Amino acid sequence: MYPKLRSVTQDPQAQAATHPCPQCGAQLAYDAATQELTCAHCGHQQAAGTGPAAMAPREIPIAEGMAAAARGLGAPVKEIECQECGATVSVEPQAQTVTCPFCRSQKVLPREATSNLIRPESVVPFKVDKATANSAFGQWIGKLWFRPGDLKKMAQVQELGGVYIPFWTFDAQAHSRWSAEAGYHYTETETDSEGNDRQVTKTRWQHASGSRSDFYDDTIVCASKGLPETLVDRFRSWSTSELVPYQPSYLAGWAAESYVIDLPGGWTIGQQKMEASQHSRCASDVPGDTHRGLHVQSSFSNVTFKHVLLPIWIAAYRYGDKPYQFLVNGQTGEVVGLAPWSIWKITLFVLLIIAIIVLIVVLTR
Repeated sequence: MYPKLRSVTQDPQAQAATHPCPQCGAQLAYDAATQELTCAHCGHQQAAGTGPAAMAPREIPIAEGMAAAARGLGAPVKEIECQECGATVSVEPQAQTVTCPFCRSQKVLPREATSNLIRPESVVPFKVDKATANSAFGQWIGKLWFRPGDLKKMAQVQELGGVYIPFWTFDAQAHSRWSAEAGYHYTETETDSEGNDRQVTKTRWQHASGSRSDFYDDTIVCASKGLPETLVDRFRSWSTSELVPYQPSYLAGWAAESYVIDLPGGWTIGQQKMEASQHSRCASDVPGDTHRGLHVQSSFSNVTFKHVLLPIWIAAYRYGDKPYQFLVNGQTGEVVGLAPWSIWKITLFVLLIIAIIVLIVVLTR
């Protein structure tokens, strides 16, 4: 089993890579609304991504792995570790963070940053600002059925936090060989015991086999521990074509989670996703009307990876002492979330349906 790396790096050569305002000296922060670095003190704005040169995003051969990649975030950071959900988040040294952005727990502890994590190759900067994300949260809560009525009030008071979430992307050439029994439907006329003819559909089976090659570009694997995989996987609107070379300035004023699923573990998940896709593609290659006993053997070559940061707005709220999460894609505004069920509303609905059925039965007698 590969060890899980949980800390966020602090690059010793980048201690001076802060973002002071050239006009007043206050710290600049990346503004999702304008996509520029903005000074909250004097209003000065300047383009993001123009700080100290960073490595251009590139595909790294997975065989080179840890030894090939640059380390750290390229800027001084401090870490907090949540004692409830286990997430480790990096924030700027001056940030006063007392709650976990994932589960809203106040059980967070500072921890020493290390320099052994792979530096992000690229990043999708936030494009959806906080006001837009908050509005999406309220609309989502308001449209939910069979939920507690006071969730609408929670939509007005819950704080959303923008966090850069770690992901791996993998490119690979897939080679698959498959074998199966292909089924061909045909009809026969059968005569029953009373002399009546009927058409019966039957299937003729015969062996089939084949092969195919496919290229996978940027298969995405979430490396987070703070967010449940089942929730993150609901996002369908990521566009890796908008990745830009990583620069520490994009993280100015924002939190970034450390990856917990390391490179070997990420590739295991990525390979499983590709194998499932290859199984589906090979199934479509089987001739005939149906098939059974499909067996697929896949191998992968020219595997490369990138470590990227993707933007997500997170609303973590508690209901009945249980945490729930709502996510907004910081690139596209797509929303996914979890919310508690109202047992009373579901029970009343079921009783209403039963009453309607009983009434229909009575009236049709």
